[in-house]
Amino acid sequence: MTIPAILAVLICISPGMAQQEPPLGPPPDGMSQGSIPPNGTVPANAPPGQTGQDAQSSYTLSGAFTVDGETKLAENEVFTSDKTDTSAIYVTNKGTLTLKNPTIITSGNTTSNDASSFYGLNGAVLVNNGSSVSISGGSITTTGTGANGVIPTGEGTTVTLSDMNITASGGGGHGVMATLGASLTLTNVDITTSGKNSAPIATDRGSGTVTVTGGKIRSSGIDSPGIYSTGVISVTDADIVSTGAETAVIEGVNSITLENSSLTGGVAKTGGVMIYQSFSGDAEIGTGTFSMSGGTLNITEGPAFFVTNTDAVIYMSSVALSSVSDELVRAAATQRWGTEGKNGGHVTFHADNQSLSGSVTADDISSVDMILQNGSTLSGALTHASLTLDSRSTWNVTGNSNLTFLVMPDGITGESISGIIGNGYTVIYDADREENQALGGKTYLLQNGGVLKPE
Repeated sequence: MTIPAILAVLICISPGMAQQEPPLGPPPDGMSQGSIPPNGTVPANAPPGQTGQDAQSSYTLSGAFTVDGETKLAENEVFTSDKTDTSAIYVTNKGTLTLKNPTIITSGNTTSNDASSFYGLNGAVLVNNGSSVSISGGSITTTGTGANGVIPTGEGTTVTLSDMNITASGGGGHGVMATLGASLTLTNVDITTSGKNSAPIATDRGSGTVTVTGGKIRSSGIDSPGIYSTGVISVTDADIVSTGAETAVIEGVNSITLENSSLTGGVAKTGGVMIYQSFSGDAEIGTGTFSMSGGTLNITEGPAFFVTNTDAVIYMSSVALSSVSDELVRAAATQRWGTEGKNGGHVTFHADNQSLSGSVTADDISSVDMILQNGSTLSGALTHASLTLDSRSTWNVTGNSNLTFLVMPDGITGESISGIIGNGYTVIYDADREENQALGGKTYLLQNGGVLKPE
């Protein structure tokens, strides 16, 4: 959707559409989870935010301090707004603003959480229409609903933040968010959010790019994961803790890439890292990608990874992984998202020099392909999952297991198999699968007792 290049921008958006974070409570009356209102559908080519409903509302973007197509610099200044739907700072029409050590405070509420998440209504610092903002030092504090700390929207819109603090306590108040193709770059920015649906680092409708280096990131609100991606989010050397929510969520054909960072969080149903598709219109359909190298992943509740109603690729390399749960990967349909019978999760999991622990399960309409290489280890039971092991990697079986297929280029010798420590358990494989032809339909002895045998 093209936002008109005028100071007061009128945005049309249907009320009642899905919030950005996955709704974990009951759906609104008359709606299924992840659906649009019952009296309208989203055409495939509809602009973001339109549902085909007859009833629509308009919202005006405005700021107490506005930069409209100009270039401005401010140092050690205070910017405030206590009005509904009003940003403290609004930069538009290719404006440029540089701030040093500002104090930015807003307390007004939004009249539309959707307009706030999609277009930046009521954001403390709102940037659009190809504008750019740079802020070094200082702080941003928001207490109202829908009050994102910083939100750039639209292609060509950029924001750079460094060495500052952002605190957002209202519902729907994300720390930083990029939408409609905008980009954000953060260096040593500490972010704390405490409201519902308030991920500290996020993208929303129309995608966005967020690059984070350093910083302490904290969330404590319901449905407020540390990172929520409907775009491209990269994080290096950051410490992220979410209390009572997933530590990271990816929707649709989008990604999260982490290097030498620490992630902590999790919930019982959807785990620590969730990859899904809601069909709300916030994210294009396709494969979600989670990649983590180095650092730590601490799962406080639920499976380490949960995938539903989408395809997912997961890369883990040299990550210190800990979990209070005995579930590593769960791929399964739910009643919340997608069409019954077609809403399973399909996972390809690459482990490189990675230690893994916990069960791996897929329901009847889901799949998990585990690929272990370069000295990786997996300790757990597998159910309706496949396994590929190179010569340096090991599977330590902790319960009777059922494999769709097994690929071991160097591990089959005569009637025994190296690389699988059976511990007295039985592992069944599907002899009819083409991938299992190398096993010849035979039964094999496993190290430390147990057998691998055809179904």
